[in-house]
Amino acid sequence: MGHHSHRSRAPQSLKIAVLSVSTTRTLDTDKSGHWIAGQAVREGHSVVAHQVVSDAITPIREAITRTVADHAPDAMIITGGTGITPQDVTIEAVQPLFIKELTAFGPIFAHLSFEQIDTAALLSRATAGVIGRCLVFCLPGSQKACELACKALIFPEIGHMFGHMADALK
Repeated sequence: MGHHSHRSRAPQSLKIAVLSVSTTRTLDTDKSGHWIAGQAVREGHSVVAHQVVSDAITPIREAITRTVADHAPDAMIITGGTGITPQDVTIEAVQPLFIKELTAFGPIFAHLSFEQIDTAALLSRATAGVIGRCLVFCLPGSQKACELACKALIFPEIGHMFGHMADALK
C-alpha cells in the first residue's frame, strides 16, 4: 500500500501533549508551547497536557513518563533544551527512552532550518522517536523553529506516522 493510501486512512485528530523545557519560562510566558498547542487545535487535534519543566534530565524524564501515564497522548511535542550549551539536556533525557528513533526528522529539519537561518542551523539537535505508543518530537525553544517544524513536518505527517505506529503495535 502506497503512502497516499496510508495517509487517506490516517487518523485526523490525535491527542497531543506539549512539554516546554526551560529554566526561565513559566506556563504564562511559554510562547513556543502556547503556539504549538494553538496550532495543534487549529489542525484539528486536542491538547491533553501542556506544562513547563526545568532543563535537567530527571525532571524531563519524569514529566514525559507522568504525561504518558496520565494522559496517554498520541504525540508529544517537546520544545527547548536542544541546543549545545551544557544546560541543554533534552536530547540526553529523551533519546534513551526511544524504542524507535525517527532518524530522518533531524536532518530534514536541519535542512529546512538552513534555508531560513543559514549556518545557525548547526546549533539545533532536533530529533524524534517513539516512546511506548507515543510519537515524540524534540524541537528548539524558538517559536520560529517550532513553527517551521510543526507546519512543514509534524502536522502534515503526524496522522500518517501515528497510523503506521498504531498498526504495528496491534
